Amino acid sequence: MFQKYATIYVVVYTLIPKKEREMRNTFVAVLLLFFMINGAALADPIVTESTSNSTVTSNGKSETTVKSPPPSAISPSISVNNSDLCTVGVSGAVQTQILGISGGSTVRDMNCERLKLSKTLYDMGMKVAAVSNLCQDERVFAAMEMAGTPCPFMGKIGDEAKVLWEKNPELRPDHMKLEEQRNDKLKGFGAGIGLSALLLLLL
Repeated sequence: MFQKYATIYVVVYTLIPKKEREMRNTFVAVLLLFFMINGAALADPIVTESTSNSTVTSNGKSETTVKSPPPSAISPSISVNNSDLCTVGVSGAVQTQILGISGGSTVRDMNCERLKLSKTLYDMGMKVAAVSNLCQDERVFAAMEMAGTPCPFMGKIGDEAKVLWEKNPELRPDHMKLEEQRNDKLKGFGAGIGLSALLLLLL
């Protein structure tokens, strides 16, 4: 831009005659003033304004909840190593989120006891007593009756024992087994009625 105005100045300055020096000097002064004003107008300062506002707000809350079940309920170990004992070990455990229960016990094997007792009686020479003990099982009683050798009855054997068994059927092991099953059914029926009555009262 400045070179452009300088070229114009030189061209105009050379065109003015040398006689008119005052006019030329005045023209030079005006032209310089023009250049100064125009240069000042063209050279506007560059002003850069930068405003930065930064606000950081952080609210943190951490909460950890650990839910673990209670220790497991382990059923106890019950071992029966003695061969003379007719028992069976039974154990169990129940575990919930709140409570754990474990327990164990032994159960008598009545058939095992009957066999051991009969063997001991037979070894001692009490053969009739040994057979009478086995005849308390309804299966053995029926087998002896089918074989034609009925179980002893109050010291009687053979046909005499058969007659006495016919006169006293309530003493037969199979009859006693049926009575026991009937009583168990009645007990279960009574327990069911009681439970139903309790539920009706709660409702």
